[in-house]
Amino acid sequence: MAVTDAPPLLKLGIEDAIAGLALSTEAHWNQTEDDWRIFLRDGIVFGIRDGMRLVATAALLPYSGNNAWISMVLVSATHRRRGYATRLVDACLETARRNGLTSWLDATPDGAAVYGPLGFTPTLQLRRLKLARPAGPAAPPSSSATLDALRARDQRATGFDRTALLEAFAQRPGSRIVAENGAIALVRDGRTARHVGPLLADDAAAALGLVDAIVRSETSPLLLDAIASQGAFLDGLTASGWTIERPFQRMRFGPATVTGEDMPFAVAGPEFG
Repeated sequence: MAVTDAPPLLKLGIEDAIAGLALSTEAHWNQTEDDWRIFLRDGIVFGIRDGMRLVATAALLPYSGNNAWISMVLVSATHRRRGYATRLVDACLETARRNGLTSWLDATPDGAAVYGPLGFTPTLQLRRLKLARPAGPAAPPSSSATLDALRARDQRATGFDRTALLEAFAQRPGSRIVAENGAIALVRDGRTARHVGPLLADDAAAALGLVDAIVRSETSPLLLDAIASQGAFLDGLTASGWTIERPFQRMRFGPATVTGEDMPFAVAGPEFG
C-alpha cells in the first residue's frame, strides 16, 4: 500500500467501546468494556478502520502532573506488518508533546524493542502472575478500607493523582477495596480473570498476607502485575502457587516529572500503570 493510500487515523468515541473490546479479546487480553470506556471517556484513543471494522488502536490516558499513559496498542492479526502500530503510537506521542505531557507505557519484550529506538527510556520492570485456582470461598478481608485511603496511598507510591481512575474501578459491580495489617488493594473484574491491583503495603510480609486473604475469599482466576524488584513478594507468590506469565518493561518518553515516595507491590495493570 502506498503512503498516499494509507487509511486515515481516526479519533474514537465512547460508541467504539464494543469494537475496541473485540480487538483486545482477539489478543486474549483481560480488558472489559468498562475498561475501554475509561480510555474513550477520559483519554484520547486513535484508531484505524478497514471499511466499518476497527482494526487498530492506541490510547493516551492523561494523569496529573503533566503525565500520560500510552496503552491499548492493538492491531488485528489480519492487518499487521503495515506500520499501523507505529503510526498510532506516533499520534499519541505528538498529542502528548503538544500538550506538554511526559508519556509512559508498560511494554512486552517485543514492544520494548520497538519503543526503545523511538526514544523511550526503560524504568522499572513488572511481572504478570496468575493464580488459576484460588482457595475460596472464605470470609473476605476487611471491607472498611476506603477509596480515600487507597487514593492517598496510590498517589504516594506513583506520584500521580488517579482519583478518577480508582473511582471508576471501585464503583463497578464486584469491585472491592480490601485492607489488612498495613496493606491495601483493589480487586476488580476482568474479562477472563479478576485483577488485584494496585496493591500497596508497608512490607512484603503485609503484602503477601493481604494477597493470601484475597485468595481465600475468591473463586475466580486472579491476575496480579507485581513490581519485579519486590523480590521477597515475588518469591512468596510463586511459592504459594502463582505462576509468572510474562514480563513488562515500564518506559518513559520525556523528562521525569514525578517520583513516588513508596514502591508499590502490584500496579493497576500495564494498560493503566
